Amino acid sequence: MAGEVSALSQLVDSVESMKVDEKSKQQNAAAAADDASDNSSVQITCFSDIVNDVTLHFQIIRLRNQIYAWIGCDSAKLGRVYAAATTRPHNTVSVTSIIGGVSDNTGSGIARRIVLKTGLNVILACNIPKDSLMLEVWFHYI
Repeated sequence: MAGEVSALSQLVDSVESMKVDEKSKQQNAAAAADDASDNSSVQITCFSDIVNDVTLHFQIIRLRNQIYAWIGCDSAKLGRVYAAATTRPHNTVSVTSIIGGVSDNTGSGIARRIVLKTGLNVILACNIPKDSLMLEVWFHYI
């Protein structure tokens, strides 16, 4: 249980450190206009943990205006890929499955919550077992 809590807190801390407010978005847009070739704003975070006897691997790549996240289980397969972004006029979040067929609630829910917490567009690759209800509950609280 302690491993589950540490993995959850590490993932939440990683995502929350990427929060962007409107002022930061405007500053990022101005900086991008000043120097479009500057790639120094890429941040990569990788970690692994065991949750309910399942080894989960996380890789989060923070680009200037987008997040790419990969969550894998026991292998380096890509899994289902989701795209999520805020949509107008009410700033709701839209999620779609790009690769992998019909979307599941776990992957699309994770992508939706990352967009809500950060305000950035998200590409999420999710390869987690579909038969583990405890993992789905664990990801629900992220």
